[in-house]
Amino acid sequence: MVVLVPRQLRMTGMTGSVPYYGGRMSPAQAYAASHPPPPPSPAPPPDPPGDPVADLDRLLEKGVLTRGEYDELRARVTS
Repeated sequence: MVVLVPRQLRMTGMTGSVPYYGGRMSPAQAYAASHPPPPPSPAPPPDPPGDPVADLDRLLEKGVLTRGEYDELRARVTS
């Protein structure tokens, strides 16, 4: 049995996953070749450890913690 394959599909095996158009680059390939991707941005530096009591005060002011939770956590932090 003979399977006839168009030339573009046969040439795909030679160029990897990039479609081959008879020796010419597709517009997308030409754009990608002339516009390389930017380098990855560096990771942001880690936040320095803050004052845990000040962090608890902020959480209490925002309403995230109740007064009872605040007192319990502050006792853990200061002891």
